[in-house]
Amino acid sequence: MPSSTAMPTPSSPHVSAQEDSSSEGISVLIPGRDERDNLPKLIAEVHAALAGRRYEIIVVDDGSSDDSWRWLTQAALEDSRLRPFHHDTSFGQSTSLWQAARLARGEWLATLDGDGQNDPADLPDMLSLASLEGLDMVAGHRTERRDDAVKRVSSRLANAIRQALLHDDTPDTGCGIKVTRRDVFLRLPYFDHMHRFLPALVRAQGGKVQSLPVRHRERVAGVSKYGFFDRLWVGISDIIGVMWLVRRSRLPSPLQNLSGNAVSETLSPLEVALHPACRSRDVSEVGEHAARDMSGIDTGRATGAVDLSGIATPHAGVARGAH
Repeated sequence: MPSSTAMPTPSSPHVSAQEDSSSEGISVLIPGRDERDNLPKLIAEVHAALAGRRYEIIVVDDGSSDDSWRWLTQAALEDSRLRPFHHDTSFGQSTSLWQAARLARGEWLATLDGDGQNDPADLPDMLSLASLEGLDMVAGHRTERRDDAVKRVSSRLANAIRQALLHDDTPDTGCGIKVTRRDVFLRLPYFDHMHRFLPALVRAQGGKVQSLPVRHRERVAGVSKYGFFDRLWVGISDIIGVMWLVRRSRLPSPLQNLSGNAVSETLSPLEVALHPACRSRDVSEVGEHAARDMSGIDTGRATGAVDLSGIATPHAGVARGAH
């Protein structure tokens, strides 16, 4: 899929002169709430892991009460790859990822949790696997969890129930580190907590998904936003809805025009950005990082993208949810 804008040039901070301009762009998406003490190290690790590639880092500060947003606004002034956005109140991890994907400029989306427990050093292997195998998604599998006992037990139980009902062939769907083709992600239905079921949703659209063992680290700062009942009971109610979506899907459904050529129903990044459903005033972006398409059109401002002056960014009106 064509890129919706040019990635940072080698003259920009954090951009190597040896960057591979022929490689597909990568948008690293990091949702987070109250992760001020984890973000600097995590972002530095992303730079190290993706050195020599075309990439950007989109961080959605989901209504933090700590100093996250202040730090992000300052960091973005010195880091041309960093594009921070902000919610005044928490709308949840799924909403943050959903919005970030629509603002992304890369052909690939790489997701990381903001708590720093995912290791960005796993991203190159995941991207390579996706390219070699022609995959639409590579999902991380935390084979050695670094969480407390309650979190491990609740996660294993939720995974077991999900696999039994959805048959998504994914051992660790809750792992935050994933690599997904952006055009594939944009075809997924939005709902709160969708981030828990991305492999199943991609498969329901006819996509190819594979899991890959990844590293997992202890949380060194902040507190988890989920408890036992968040993972189990809320997860079960969501599974019922996902089961309905999967059963009702008839995709992929190959479509041809009068010439017998295959036709894609996927919207281009510019069409997505201009769609009325993507407009709102609930997200803000720092400074001069508004998205541009290949012709130089400032798609962010065309749809009311908000910088610090208060202009609105693209966002659909969606229900608020737990992070």
